[in-house]
Amino acid sequence: MTNIIVHGGAGRKLDEQAHRRGVRRAVMAGHGILQDGGSALDAVIKAVVIMEDDPTFNCGIGSALSLDGRVEMDAAVMLDDLSCGAVAAIERVKNPVLVARQVMEQTDHVLLVGRGALKFARQKGFKPYDDVTEKRRK
Repeated sequence: MTNIIVHGGAGRKLDEQAHRRGVRRAVMAGHGILQDGGSALDAVIKAVVIMEDDPTFNCGIGSALSLDGRVEMDAAVMLDDLSCGAVAAIERVKNPVLVARQVMEQTDHVLLVGRGALKFARQKGFKPYDDVTEKRRK
């Protein structure tokens, strides 16, 4: 049997129905990859990308702003062989989880932070992205 579980966040509930829809979309996408014989890593990455692209969640495009009005995001991935990669306080990147995967697969590092994470992302072809929504600006 193939299963996938995602966590849609904790804290204040703004729109429970939207959260449920988003979690379902993420689960179904990840489950589809597993059903088609894809890797667990590919399934998890797909599920997280869907959540990062959904302003309902406090990640990616839905991230809460820092005290100075910026979006600083974190993401991490890890495999059962203990290989891992992560980024922290990365800004202006659409899908931090994709950068975290690159850290794991393309470097000897485990964690890249802030400017170093952003520099790495740009070197890997991640384009600038305005991750502050109009709703967050207000």
